[in-house]
Amino acid sequence: MNWLECPEIEAVPGKMGGRPVIKGTRIEPETIVVDEEYGRTPEQTHESYPTLSIGTILKVRAFAHKHQPVP
Repeated sequence: MNWLECPEIEAVPGKMGGRPVIKGTRIEPETIVVDEEYGRTPEQTHESYPTLSIGTILKVRAFAHKHQPVP
């Protein structure tokens, strides 16, 4: 999946090795997806990553669902 197609994601040279992160953070989007896979609610993820709004968490999750490869 190309995370850079998500408006919530950026890749900045020199920041996290240029890997995609949620804008304004050093949090990789996969972290949010894995939290969901473990059954954590957006509110629980927000508690772990308070710099992320619940809205951003939901947008990243929705993007991941929409762009998952079809098995």
